[in-house]
Amino acid sequence: MTDSTIAGQAAPRSSRKIWPAELNALIGLLAIMILFEVIGWIVVDQSFLMNKLRLSIMITQVAVVGILAVGVTQVIISGGIDLSGGSIIGATAMIAMSFAQAGTNQRAVYFAQGWVDLPIVIPILVGLSVALICGLINGLLIAYVKLPSFIATLGMMVSARGVALWYTKGQPLSFPTEKFMAIGDGLMPVWIFIGVALLFSLILKFTVYGRHTYAIGSNEASARMSGINVERHLLLVYVISALLAGLAGLVLIARAQTAQPVFGTMNELDAIAMAVIGGVSLSGGRGSILGTALGMLIFGVIFSGFIFLSVDAYYQNMVKGAIIVGAVALDQWRQKRQAREV
Repeated sequence: MTDSTIAGQAAPRSSRKIWPAELNALIGLLAIMILFEVIGWIVVDQSFLMNKLRLSIMITQVAVVGILAVGVTQVIISGGIDLSGGSIIGATAMIAMSFAQAGTNQRAVYFAQGWVDLPIVIPILVGLSVALICGLINGLLIAYVKLPSFIATLGMMVSARGVALWYTKGQPLSFPTEKFMAIGDGLMPVWIFIGVALLFSLILKFTVYGRHTYAIGSNEASARMSGINVERHLLLVYVISALLAGLAGLVLIARAQTAQPVFGTMNELDAIAMAVIGGVSLSGGRGSILGTALGMLIFGVIFSGFIFLSVDAYYQNMVKGAIIVGAVALDQWRQKRQAREV
């Protein structure tokens, strides 16, 4: 059985043309934007969509979680789940910031007549190395020790958060160098997300890595019989997911200009919800980065709209929980419908 045959199993064909999940997400996004625009004129006599500053802030805020969601999407397509992304953001943020601080701090280097800040590449490499270690541990436990992905990444979620708290005894770190802050300046987080999303969208669609990812998520036994090294590939998938979480952590602290041990809390659930809203199937084998990007925008529009309408934060959390449950219920309904049509 060839790779193309296996990959084809990720999207079964039926006699009736299946409505693309990405199109559902796009229609939902447009409907929500129009709804907030109408409510805005009625309630506060202002336009929701015509405020460029509000929209740019919204996109920038969700871009960081969007970077994480790109990695989570690949894990879900492969048939797994990754609950550790938010905590990896926290651990990466704390350790990387300690190397990115400006001035006479413990990580600066004394050179000639004064203190010299570390080059920007140092905190970036340190942060990504932390994420890489977390991803390797996740991948090894899941692919070779055969732990369920839920259990392995749940353990990493707790452990990585503990590292974030232990590293500076729960104290925040601030004052990164100007060069490091440039990573999160203006719309740079958005451009980073677009670059990451475009790169992995092309990889999933046109490379062996992508075909194998869909194949394993669709039917791991068949993928193994076709000659795919399932263990090695799953290890790579979880490493990529962790590295993207690390990248999200770097962008977050550069934008916030500080690092808190609680950074990234619950972001993993936001990322999973973004992916599922965008049509990524929790059973594996289906989905796209484009769908996840649309799910990210839906999240951003909803919570930007709540702020626009001065809705209290606790209501926002209640709605976020409802969105996550609704996204999973929608995925289950979509699977049953497609199973009937096949």
